[in-house]
Parts: sequence; structure tokens; C-alpha cells
Amino acid sequence: MTAPFRVLVTGSRDWDDDPLLCITLAMVVQEAPAGARPVIVHGACPRGADNTADIWARNHQLAIERHRADWSRHGRAAGFRRNAEMVALGADVVLAFIKDGSRGASHTADLAEKAGIPVKRYTA
Repeated sequence: MTAPFRVLVTGSRDWDDDPLLCITLAMVVQEAPAGARPVIVHGACPRGADNTADIWARNHQLAIERHRADWSRHGRAAGFRRNAEMVALGADVVLAFIKDGSRGASHTADLAEKAGIPVKRYTA
């Protein structure tokens, strides 16, 4: 079995530069080590960067790992808890698409950097 190449995508719910996100995903997946199986990891928001990454991964028949925030259980802290859990599971790279200073995407990118995971930030 081939090892996964985990690409964690985090971004604003309002991220609307789909071409940049898709081109970036394509370049990062193409740079995966030979034989590695790309897995696109995201926070399962039904709009914005997460949704675009999900559609792109489905269109390219890649594995997807969705992490939904449990808003009913954790209230306003749900997104931050989910972000920390995604980072704790590990990634080979984090792609952060931050629009208008998105707190959630910035939080995830900061946690990843502290964990020693390479982060590529894109802002709008």
C-alpha cells in the first residue's frame, strides 16, 4: 500500500478565487513524492475554500478526508477545535487561503507552523 500525501486545505468561507486554489492544489499534488497517494483534507464547510477543494479532489478522483465542526456540541469553539484536530492528525503541507484575515484559516495555518508542517499562505 502506498503512503498518503496529506494536503490540508484551510480557507475562508468567502474565498472566491477558485482558479488560484485549483492551480495550487494541482501543483502541490504533482509535487507529491513518487508513489504517494494524495489525500485532500479539509474542514467540510459547504462553501468557500473547503468546498472548492472538495470539488477539485472529486473531479481528480483523489481521496478526501472531511472534518466537520460539531457546532451543536462545542458551540463557537467548534471550528477552532476541529482545526486543531486536523493539524494534530498531521499533513505534508497546509494550503491556507485567507480572505479578509479569516480567523479560522489563520488559526489553522499558525497551528500547523507551530507543529512544523510547511504552510503556504494565500491572501485576498
